[in-house]
Order: sequence, then structure tokens, then C-alpha cells
Amino acid sequence: MEQEKIIQAGKIATQVKEYAKSFIKKDMLLLEIAKKIESKIEKLGGKSAFPTNLSINEIAAHYTPTFDDETKAHGLLKIDLGVHIDGWVADTAFSVDLENSEKNKKLIYAAEAALKNAIDLIQKEKTTLGEIGKTIQETIEAEGFSPILNLSGHSMEQYDLHAGITIPNINTQNQTELTDGLYAIEPFSTTGSGKVQDGRPSGIYQIIDDKNTRSPIAREILSYITEEHGSLPFCERWLIKKFGTKAKIALHQLESQGILHQYPQLIEISKEKVAQAENTILITKDKKIVTSE
Repeated sequence: MEQEKIIQAGKIATQVKEYAKSFIKKDMLLLEIAKKIESKIEKLGGKSAFPTNLSINEIAAHYTPTFDDETKAHGLLKIDLGVHIDGWVADTAFSVDLENSEKNKKLIYAAEAALKNAIDLIQKEKTTLGEIGKTIQETIEAEGFSPILNLSGHSMEQYDLHAGITIPNINTQNQTELTDGLYAIEPFSTTGSGKVQDGRPSGIYQIIDDKNTRSPIAREILSYITEEHGSLPFCERWLIKKFGTKAKIALHQLESQGILHQYPQLIEISKEKVAQAENTILITKDKKIVTSE
């Protein structure tokens, strides 16, 4: 692993997170928020590791604005952003209460406390995946809420956001030790039943098969995606900015041919609010660094 690039991506993510906290206000267009965040990442010398997720209330994840989105920020808003340098990623998220709700604030606190306690545990000693999940679950439940059992943290490799190791948000009793590597710790707290289901298509895509396509438009756009994003997620909005509305046709063709996967929005099954907190931690044999704090 290229530690320098990992650390630099984390520094940029930290700055962008603080920048986002400084300007996000109720009734701002989500599209404006996403553009400002993604522009700031580039100004600071990074690239977006995935489209900025701006998920409101019961949408737990995978909402990114469309190119003509008129949705305004409101309720309990989760901001999940990623930065990469040459494919080495920092993944971080925070939640904001835009309706001055005590319950929202407590829900956000529960997710943040769970994140802190999980990272403290990892930094103090060798620990297992089950113990991390247990800490997250107990912290959130102590605040009177539920963790989301089918969302989790994850290991990361170069150009690979989900590299195979799942870090649970509940006590799975998994005895696998967390070894050297790059990880996103990602608790979700909810007032609901603690599970998500697939919702509407998100407009967030990823290449899953690099086979050929006959369509000239699809071929041109696939070539651009491969060069610009590799195996990292991207969104329709970015391609429409570059290619215009023909990008929509190409994306449809590429998805129907099994070349692209489109992620669904993830919705809390009882339609209750969700808060999220997330940071990236690098573990080596001699140090454990929270890169995106």
C-alpha cells in the first residue's frame, strides 16, 4: 500500500468535510451541495472516489443528485464523500440535523459515539470483527436506537472500495482479527427496525464486466469511464456534464448488457430516519492512523 497517497487522500477528505459543514444549510439544492463538495476535492488535488451521497431521512445511502435535481436539503441529511489519489481512498461521512429536532441530534450523536468507540477499540488493541460490531451495537442501543444490521464498514484496496472484509455494525461473534490494511468504519443508527431494503435506482454505477459493446456511443462512453474512474463508482450526472443527454442512452445500453451495475437507493424498511458516521483507518504493523478525522 502507498501510505503517502492514503494519508494525503485522508487530509483532503478531512478538509472537504469541514468545508461541507461550513456551508450546508436547509433548503440548499442537493445538486449545489454535491457540486461544491466535488469541486473542492479537485481544487485540493484529489479526485472523487464515488459520487457524493446526500441521503435524507429514511434513505440510508446511495442518493446522489441527478443532473437536473431540484431536491432541497431538509430533515436528517447524511453526507458521504470519498477522495482518492491514484485509487487510494479516504471514505468519510457525517450527518446534519436541518429541522432543529432533538431526536435527530440524539440519533446523530449515537452514530458518532459508535464510530468513536469502535475506532478507540481498534487503536487500543488487536480486536475481532465481532467485537467491533458488538461495540457499535451496544453504543447505539444504549442511546435508545437500533444499528442497521445489513449495512457495514469495509476494507479498501487500490481502486476497490469494498475489498472483501466486512466490518459489522452488530455483534456477529465473528472471531476474525482485524489485520493490517485500510478500512472504513461506518455505523448507521436508526429510530426504525434496523434494516434497509432496495429502493429506486440511484444513478450511481460501477463497471462489473469490461466486455465489448457494439454501440459506438456506448463504446465511447465506456472508454471514458474506464480511463477516468476505473473500477470506482461514478454517476449519470458526471457523464451528462461531459457528453450531454446521449450519456443516458449509453448508460442504459451498458447496464442492459451487464457491463455496468446500477446501485439502488437503500431505504430503512420501516421508513424511519437514519444517521451515519464514518471514518477511514489505516492499520500497519507499527501504527493505526485515522486518515479522515
